[in-house]
Amino acid sequence: MSPYGLTAVFRRVGLSASRLRADRIYDEATHTADPVVLMKVFGIGVGTAVRYVRAAHPTRFHLDPVAD
Repeated sequence: MSPYGLTAVFRRVGLSASRLRADRIYDEATHTADPVVLMKVFGIGVGTAVRYVRAAHPTRFHLDPVAD
């Protein structure tokens, strides 16, 4: 299937490929809470993986008020 064909399919259902990918990464982050797994499975960087894990598990991270 061509890239145009995939784009047309996503448009018909009201999605974009990037949004679908982001949702899949977030869903995986809710299940694993391990940034290394996200990095290996999706090929994303450390910072991106940590952001997804922090978004999926906000109660596990305590913000350091001194670090700001």
